[in-house]
Amino acid sequence: MSAMLETSELPAVFDGVKLAAVAAVLYVIVRCLNLKSPTAPPELIYQDSALARFLLKSCPLLTKEYIPPLIWGKSGHIQTALYGKMGRVRSPHPYGLRKYLTMPDGATATFDLFEPQSEHCTGEDVTMVICPGIANHSEKQYIRTFVDYAQKNGYRCAVLNHLGALPNIELTSPRMFTYGCTWEFSAMVNYIKKTYPQTQLVVVGFSLGGNIVCKYLGESQANQERVLCCVSVCQGYSALRAQETFMQWDQCRRFYNFLMADNMKKIILSHR
Repeated sequence: MSAMLETSELPAVFDGVKLAAVAAVLYVIVRCLNLKSPTAPPELIYQDSALARFLLKSCPLLTKEYIPPLIWGKSGHIQTALYGKMGRVRSPHPYGLRKYLTMPDGATATFDLFEPQSEHCTGEDVTMVICPGIANHSEKQYIRTFVDYAQKNGYRCAVLNHLGALPNIELTSPRMFTYGCTWEFSAMVNYIKKTYPQTQLVVVGFSLGGNIVCKYLGESQANQERVLCCVSVCQGYSALRAQETFMQWDQCRRFYNFLMADNMKKIILSHR
């Protein structure tokens, strides 16, 4: 009789284990997908000026609430993974000409030049001078996507290839790109100004490139000539604070730090 009673209780025990397992899985999913995070409009920090008012009027998206894709849209990790995978399959391949510039110290700077595919809405000649993120170049998916969209909207694009980042371009001097060197970007902008004396410039920098373009514009007032505006995308502002952040395990930051460091090591060793 006791054996029969024990056997009848087992299904209830198993059901409890299953419920606990399901609850644990749901908790992990909600936590990893960041599903409880509320949506809100972007926080805008700006000085009241005619330009700021014009941008707010021209870009209503800046004041609207961001509604991410369902299920996975609130997770930055999944967005990064999905774009990295989809971008390799669906990213456009704009056609450009590679330009080579010899620097005073013997280094060979390169950039890719993409002509516009339509007339600009203002009827003027406008060139985007673009500085990619760390260890990046014109062949990266996000750069190709950005350039393709800009070309179709009437912009000429000049994209700097960070010194040493392209695997098929050998270094011709004992240095590669750094966080603060603006020499190659300056040489590219000067080439554009001389080749297209009528063009106006839109300066764009992604991540590390944002630091470089802002530094370039601040080094000399002459660097700001014919510049309509500067756009810095996801720029880092404090290397020391960023270093502390990237050494944390929260939100897998240390894992991303490892990936970026490993990429830098590969580039350095490729020029060994």
